[in-house]
This record gives sequence, structure tokens and C-alpha cells, in this order.
Amino acid sequence: MPSQSSLAETPFFNFSHPSIQILLAKLDAETQLGKVLQAYKLIRDGISYNPYTFSEGEEALKASYASSHDSAYCIPKSALMVAVCRALGIPAKMGFADVKNHLSSPKLLAWLKTDLFVMHGYAQLYIDDKWVKCTPVFNKALCDKMGIKPLEFDGTQDSIFHPFTADGQAHMQYVTDHGTFDEMPVEMIFEASRKTYPHIDLLDKSILKQHQGGLEADLS
Repeated sequence: MPSQSSLAETPFFNFSHPSIQILLAKLDAETQLGKVLQAYKLIRDGISYNPYTFSEGEEALKASYASSHDSAYCIPKSALMVAVCRALGIPAKMGFADVKNHLSSPKLLAWLKTDLFVMHGYAQLYIDDKWVKCTPVFNKALCDKMGIKPLEFDGTQDSIFHPFTADGQAHMQYVTDHGTFDEMPVEMIFEASRKTYPHIDLLDKSILKQHQGGLEADLS
């Protein structure tokens, strides 16, 4: 059974934030599951995926960062899903895994110097007496450019990665699962990033200015 900590508001799953309250007000489905599915689509497609927002530091890990910006990366987008579900009374946690993304942009790969993405974030929700995973990260417009179907989520089955593109190319491979967390493991995230990308100043805000459009702009 889920613990009370998977329902709690925290500094990173800050569902009282005005921008998250605005999102919650848009959820008008008759059932809790319906509201979860509405939230998933709003977060997935309403906030563009932009991995360069990592340079905003600890603030960019918060659920409210995603709800307050037009673009964000996997962790804040998934954190927003967790926060919304907790606000609805649905237990939720953050999950993390290291993944290999075979369809990253050349610019992103050149910046990272690897196709390994450490601490890729997803959400885990407790629905109908079981935990299910979902990833409201890669927006439909980006998926269309990459030639892949956006991840769908029905609330009953795990939805965490696209194994192949429409033409059979490998897309994303999960390498290491780090488990789930009731609160954001901030130091774990930054330590893994410093170890994997030692050549990058993770808090260099000029990176975000250079890549305001995120992956969609990279692929243009």
C-alpha cells in the first residue's frame, strides 16, 4: 500500500503553486482517472520537451517550473504529473532510469558527448490498487518531427518508452532503473550528471539561451 508521503505536497511537488492550480482547474472529467488522463495530455503536449533547461539548476526540478514555462525536460514534466496526481488524492512518485536515446539531435549529442541520458525522469501513479508508470515528456510535435508515435497512457499499463520508430529504428533503451522516490533526489541527480558529463557546466545558463527552441529547433 502507498504511504502518506506519496500524497504529500513537498518543495518539488508543490501543487499549491498558482500555475499548477490553473492546470488543475482545466481538468473537468467526471472521474479521477479521466482527470489523470487529461493531465497527462496537457503536460505531454502543452509543454515542449527541452533538455537544455537543465541549466536552470535546482529550480528546474520543480513541478512548478514545468507548469510556469513553455518548455522543460523530463524531470520537471514528470514532477508536474506527480504533483497533479497528489493534488487529486492519487498517490504518486518520481521514477528515474538511465536511458540510451538513439534519436537525439546531433547538437544535443555533440553537447553531451554520449547517447546515455542519466536520471531520465518518469512518474509512477497508484491507480486501481496498483502502481503504473507513465512518461508525459516527449510532446506530439516533437514526436512527429522524429517520426515516432507519442507515448499514450491509459492509466492501466506502464507507458515509459518507444522501443522503435515507425520505420523500425531503435529509439530508446532503458539501461539502469534507479527506482522511485517520494521526494526529489536532488543530489543524486546532480552527482550522476556531473559524473557522466564532466565537461559540462551544468548550471551554465547560456546553454539555454543558445537552445531556446529545444530539440524541435535542433531538428529544424
